[in-house]
Amino acid sequence: MKLTLIGHDDQYAVEQLMMTLFGQAEEVEAISALHRGNTWLTAVTTLTAKGKTVTARQRLKADKETVRLRRQTLQRCLYLAAVQILPQIPAWGALAGVRPTKLSTKHLLSGGTSESADNMLRDVYFVTEPRRKLAVACSEATVKAAKQLSENDISLYVGIPFCPTRCSYCSFVSRTVGKRTNLLDPYLNALLKEIALTGKLLADSGKTVRTLYIGGGTPTTLSSQQLSTLMSAIRDSFDLSRCLEFTVEGGRPDTLSYEKLKTIRDHGADRMSINPQSMVDSVLKACARPHSAQDVLEAYRWAQDAGFENINMDLIAGLPTDTFDGFRYSLETVAALSCSNITVHTLALKKGADLFEKREGLSSAEEVAKMVDFANKTLANQGFLPYYLYRQKYMSGSFENVGWSMNGRDCLYNIYMMEELHTILSLGGGGMNKVNLPDGSLQRFHNPKFPEQYIEMIDSVLEEKQSLFQLMKGSK
Repeated sequence: MKLTLIGHDDQYAVEQLMMTLFGQAEEVEAISALHRGNTWLTAVTTLTAKGKTVTARQRLKADKETVRLRRQTLQRCLYLAAVQILPQIPAWGALAGVRPTKLSTKHLLSGGTSESADNMLRDVYFVTEPRRKLAVACSEATVKAAKQLSENDISLYVGIPFCPTRCSYCSFVSRTVGKRTNLLDPYLNALLKEIALTGKLLADSGKTVRTLYIGGGTPTTLSSQQLSTLMSAIRDSFDLSRCLEFTVEGGRPDTLSYEKLKTIRDHGADRMSINPQSMVDSVLKACARPHSAQDVLEAYRWAQDAGFENINMDLIAGLPTDTFDGFRYSLETVAALSCSNITVHTLALKKGADLFEKREGLSSAEEVAKMVDFANKTLANQGFLPYYLYRQKYMSGSFENVGWSMNGRDCLYNIYMMEELHTILSLGGGGMNKVNLPDGSLQRFHNPKFPEQYIEMIDSVLEEKQSLFQLMKGSK
């Protein structure tokens, strides 16, 4: 891939859309030029790919120029050139960002209607009709979720960056422990210190916890006793009287047991995530997931028996060796369980994952498109509604991840985190604090990535938490 800029320096905006539309194909070359006149800014894109060279133009009134509109014009120009070469119309049009719903949500919150939001996505960004409907529906769910917040609400994320083994598609910063659990207790001890301090700071600040999410990694790598210790500390340290939702990420069915699930439920969690990714045993094996589809069904029954009524299940479209028929079977099997949430991810080839280098047995973009379209139509026909959506780099077919809910059981944490509606305080290794400051800006503060670093640097982590609360109060 080669990009040449003439007359502007908006490389990132053009480059990201170019990568979204063409992947990392080395044979693609683009010249993105911007010519300034007294009346007009004229963007010209010359694109060479697949043995063909094309050109497109877009104009912007010179007196209307802003950074946003200039970049928008350059991206529209690249898109109009690309569609002359690409074999199919890009689902998300000229949008390159990971949060396409940000535009439609902002439109609705500023007084626009669902119809005008749809028109904006169509006319300005060339988004296809199915994706416009998804985006607007998710934005409607965001507006509804926003109405449940008050000024002093925050959400909490507690990270457990451990997994029993690593799946082939995974790039998360987590430690694979296998049978070596020597890091778990020291990590938990450090985390308990951060929980205790954050609880005191929250109580003094007057802020209240609206949603709570224990994620990873795989939190259920912890034993039942360790989970009991962790969740008891959470309940002792935080006032959860206004908490609308308490989720624990089960993730891997091979880490679950009835005892663990009952422990989690008895300690106040009311939402559980059990993630098969596929219900085809050969696909699970190709992804290095050491469990079977039958294990998923057993874990789901245990969760129900433990008292969970709100259960999420994840699937991934485009996994190695999977086919459309295999994905259809997985979706239909999971949907038949009557779970409250189904999250359909599209495979993303992430740097750091084994699959990024090997890329063996992957589905074609056309096959992934069939999977994703089937999921969207099937879930909608069964009464599920989309409530949150995001994209990732290097995603198969440049599609999206979508959370679907039944009977209004949207995962509020996912909405608040993705749409950045309020402060997300993260505790534990690899956590990222998203802090909405009094001046309206948002700042991110990262905890140390690796468990060993987190344990060693826990005193610095605690100091940063104190500084973070000072920022939230507007103090220097």
